[in-house]
Amino acid sequence: MLTYRGNPRSGGQGIYIRLLSRALVELGHHVDVWSGQPYPELLDGVALHEIPSLDLWNDPDKPRHEALRQVRDSIDFAEWASTVTGGFKEPITFCRRAARRLTSLEGGFPYDILHDNQSLGAALLPLQAHAPLVATIHHPVTRDRRLALEASRGLKQWWGHFRFYNFLPEQIRVARQMERVMTVSDCSRQDIAAEYRIPENRMRVVGNGIHVDVFQPIAGAVRVPNRLITTLSADQPLKGFRFLAEALALIRETHPDMELTVIGEPGQRTGTADRIRELGLDGAIEFTGRVEDHEIAERYSRATLAVVPSLYEGFGFPAGEAMACEVPLVSTRGGALPEVVGEDGQCGVLAEPGDAADLARAIREVLSMTEERRATMGAAGRRRVLENFTWRRAAERTVDVYREAMALREERAAC
Repeated sequence: MLTYRGNPRSGGQGIYIRLLSRALVELGHHVDVWSGQPYPELLDGVALHEIPSLDLWNDPDKPRHEALRQVRDSIDFAEWASTVTGGFKEPITFCRRAARRLTSLEGGFPYDILHDNQSLGAALLPLQAHAPLVATIHHPVTRDRRLALEASRGLKQWWGHFRFYNFLPEQIRVARQMERVMTVSDCSRQDIAAEYRIPENRMRVVGNGIHVDVFQPIAGAVRVPNRLITTLSADQPLKGFRFLAEALALIRETHPDMELTVIGEPGQRTGTADRIRELGLDGAIEFTGRVEDHEIAERYSRATLAVVPSLYEGFGFPAGEAMACEVPLVSTRGGALPEVVGEDGQCGVLAEPGDAADLARAIREVLSMTEERRATMGAAGRRRVLENFTWRRAAERTVDVYREAMALREERAAC
């Protein structure tokens, strides 16, 4: 498995690598993970091969001109030059480094299949001479770019966002040449096919899993009245946090004691802190920073309800994790979230994305329910996760795609 970043605390891709690799091993397969920084925290039985980069985007305050001293070759220089001009080339340069290492291994090429986790650099394509290559695309990043450009405040910020996404054209070209592309929801399949122009007959939907051994109800936990909770893995327009902040301000007009816990932290240049002050919410919102999964589960178990305000999600780990903890849920209909949450009113109440008033309406609807009704909703959520979103099921379906790609390769070789 190949992933240009693997940190399980910085978004869904790190969770995907960590837990899918373990589930594949539990099915009896040998799995190695090749990753750039920040490196994944892999579980027993999965080997990590580190592919160091200059790691310039992991610390935005790091003086980038000083990193020129670390440049060792043309790949490093391409990464540095793109970064100092505002571009994000990590996925592309990771692929170049990984391909160089993989093709120079002593003893020959050791893998039956290569599985790329949305790196999609052109350097991966020649590796198809050695083994079938499949990729997971979690959602079309064209959506992230479009929302970031629309949310830009002024020409300078618009240009910065435009430059950041300079990796996208190459990723789209490479995705079109993959033997098989997996994605995590029907919504993502349709949107990727439309925006990347990949034939749907080459795409397979393999839903994610939820770590149900960690995200589960905590025995003896008591829900705190007037406590909302949300997860902010990255403070970017796609996550819709500003609409939740505006909804909270509306709710506090009738529920002045309502507070919000945010698993994560505000971005340094996103305007989130300014917007919170403008709305008069300084004392009503707590940012936890990065915390361990077990602490997230504990906080879910003590919250009145969880909110997922995203404008778009290819899957929606926060929704599934909240449901697994049996916390009542409010979610937008953004992207694939209805596929995770299910029918409106059963495991959660749905609202329109990008609409603070409708989000506030949905939150008030859950708050008006009896404790018994909210408990029933929470229990239904965990049942839905256990029936549909386990990592073992995800691993079994992933192996089906591997075998399909390998069979396709054998058919072509026989012709």
